[in-house]
Amino acid sequence: MIIKAENIVKSFGPLKVLGGVNFEAREGEVVAIMGASGAGKSTLLQILGTLSTPDSGSLIIDGTDVLGLSARSLADFRNRRIGFVFQAHHLLPEFTALENVMIPSLIGGKSSREARQRATELLETVGLGHRLEHKPSELSGGELSRVAIARALQMSPAIVFADEPTGNLDSRTKEEIHKLFFELREKTGQTFVIVTHDPGLASLCDRTCLMRDGLIISD
Repeated sequence: MIIKAENIVKSFGPLKVLGGVNFEAREGEVVAIMGASGAGKSTLLQILGTLSTPDSGSLIIDGTDVLGLSARSLADFRNRRIGFVFQAHHLLPEFTALENVMIPSLIGGKSSREARQRATELLETVGLGHRLEHKPSELSGGELSRVAIARALQMSPAIVFADEPTGNLDSRTKEEIHKLFFELREKTGQTFVIVTHDPGLASLCDRTCLMRDGLIISD
């Protein structure tokens, strides 16, 4: 298993958001996590992606006990082995598409030349080879999603976590992005874990985990 989480518990004050979640994903698998608002999906995704720490439980990612890492080691692990795609994209407005995609490599100590070459290849792969020098304000919603996906793949991570990656898109663009996830999986063999409200996307995935009241109730 590339992800193995056991008995993950998380509370915010008196509110218990996760009540002992067990979750596994295999290498190359695309897994959807669904559930009503407040079910704990995004909180679980943030913990699996090492952006948040559980109150208790264990989490092994790609053979590493990530909860036992120092803050610096964890940040390095996250940069090298984990990619993120958020609904809000979080692209830097002053940078071009190419520069936004280069950022993880530059943080990871790669040369500017190496980072640029990798980012260019990825933007071409997601169909944006003609938009390298455009800033986020000059791109459509679908194009912003593709830039965010390219950025998530920049360091060739073992796992990509996506939180409502197509939530703001029209149906046609949504289908294109869904198709892209699976094309990338076939090319790269990476694992995708996707929080979504979209039953169409979930139906394409290898598995769907349904959450309710802070627990996975079906898988």
